[in-house]
Amino acid sequence: MANATQAFAGIPSHIRELGQVFTEAGAEIALVGGPVRDAFLGKIPHDFDLATNARPERTEEILSRWADATWDVGKEFGTIGARKGRLIVEITTYRTEAYEVGSRKPEVTYGDTLEGDLTRRDFTVNAMAMRLPDMVLVDPHDGLVDLAYGRLRTPVSAEQSFDDDPLRIMRAARFAAQLAIDVDYDVMCAMENMAHRLSIVSAERIRAELERLIISEHPRRGLELMVHTGVADIVLPEVAALRETTDEHRRHKDVYEHTLTVVDQAIALETGADGAVPAPDFILRFAALMHDVGKPDTRRFESDGSVSFHHHEIVGAKMTRKRMKALRFDKATTEAVSSLVALHLRFHGYGESAWTDSAVRRYVTDAGDLLERLHRLTRADCTTRNRRKAQFLSQAYDDLEERIAALREKEALDAIRPDLDGGQVMQILGIRPSKAVKMALDYLLSLRMERGPLGQEAAREELLRWWESEDVREIAAEYQKQQAHWEAQAAAKRARKHSHRSVTQDLSDENTE
Repeated sequence: MANATQAFAGIPSHIRELGQVFTEAGAEIALVGGPVRDAFLGKIPHDFDLATNARPERTEEILSRWADATWDVGKEFGTIGARKGRLIVEITTYRTEAYEVGSRKPEVTYGDTLEGDLTRRDFTVNAMAMRLPDMVLVDPHDGLVDLAYGRLRTPVSAEQSFDDDPLRIMRAARFAAQLAIDVDYDVMCAMENMAHRLSIVSAERIRAELERLIISEHPRRGLELMVHTGVADIVLPEVAALRETTDEHRRHKDVYEHTLTVVDQAIALETGADGAVPAPDFILRFAALMHDVGKPDTRRFESDGSVSFHHHEIVGAKMTRKRMKALRFDKATTEAVSSLVALHLRFHGYGESAWTDSAVRRYVTDAGDLLERLHRLTRADCTTRNRRKAQFLSQAYDDLEERIAALREKEALDAIRPDLDGGQVMQILGIRPSKAVKMALDYLLSLRMERGPLGQEAAREELLRWWESEDVREIAAEYQKQQAHWEAQAAAKRARKHSHRSVTQDLSDENTE
């Protein structure tokens, strides 16, 4: 209560004004859910979710007396948005909602009481409200007690709650991670028994909960709960399958436990807001979670009694990309995570055999803007209990980072380009735009990687020396021929379109006359 008193003292005065406006209009309004829960945890609310007994049309009418702007994007589900100055609020009519069998959209029914609205909410810690404008606590399901004891319960039976909205199964895992809270036994059992119901929930909604879980303060808690209850079998089967690589003969480490440790260690390597990888970083964390998912499919027991996972990073990158596409992640995030998974083994072997400057350049170039994350993923991937080995790997990576820094200072490593551009290549070789130009630029880039900056004159000499090869000129000639053919086809197509437009215009002119 002391936390809440202090936190609520910091909320905008407009919130209390809004409560007064609704009260004067004869309607109820209350701050509900997450903002109330967070206030009791000592966090000043910044997102303001409110509930009212007024129907959406009436809510919109009342808001027009207070807000600078309103919108009804969520009106179908009883929600009206509004803005007062910089303050944005969402106000939802008391309601209940449930999924019909096989449906992906919940059926919404409006209610008349705040207590009834709170009863339909997911968990008791979210089923608390503060009536406005007097800030009176409404807590019909003892959510405050559960919050104090770190206990996650549902206002009604867990099975009924999850049947009403199966996404709450994912939300249970997310809150376990976000609040470091323990789920009740009946909640855990319901998660296990009803995990299959997640199949009716849209991939986008599941992805949103998974993202919030991964960037929470304690993602390991939520991930372990998902795996233990079988939820991961539905949402992240690749992670659940890591348990299959447990080896009772201890010929290799427990890949599942190793993965969770890598996630923890990657989080520990995130930086502050001004650092290279500000926390929480979803891309780094999710790459840490997925980095070894290719191991179950690549595990081989060798004749000497050892175990191998050859090319598991490549297999894992493909599996990661496929899973993220299924969960409707955006392309940029999908490519970033899957690229890190593919690259996470590149460092191995650096300590045993000295890398050339060329190899270091390629490491940096292949990582691109993911380099800082790759540094952290590679370091986090060391979970050996052998202190000597761990120290050796750490020192080896220190050395690699020092070499990268030295090369970057010497060569502007982040922007490695061939010493000549496409226009210069075409002028020197007397060729037109085609794949032959790219072939020449790729050759110059490989020289740049191998030797460092050449300078334009030396690059010109190397280019001409490369061009003396009959094989090179033969391939280039074929590319030039293909390009000429495509250009001729494109020109003919444009001519046909122009001719068609001319005929159409003539006919139109005739009809007009």
